[in-house]
Amino acid sequence: MTVTIYSKPACIQCFATCRAFQDRGINFHVVDISEDFKAYSFVTKLGYRQVPVVVAGDSHWAGFRPDMIDQVQ
Repeated sequence: MTVTIYSKPACIQCFATCRAFQDRGINFHVVDISEDFKAYSFVTKLGYRQVPVVVAGDSHWAGFRPDMIDQVQ
């Protein structure tokens, strides 16, 4: 499964989300929406106005969500 974390610099929830994936040994890719307009547009089209936005397979969510991270295999 591909996991992408859309984030911005100096975002504490983004850092916590990345750390949680690292701690669980799950590979992920980080995209900085402050530097990638296509990524920013994608996130807003999903309906999100905050980061991090995590896209894991067919699932997606915003914010630091350990409950959702635990469901990613």
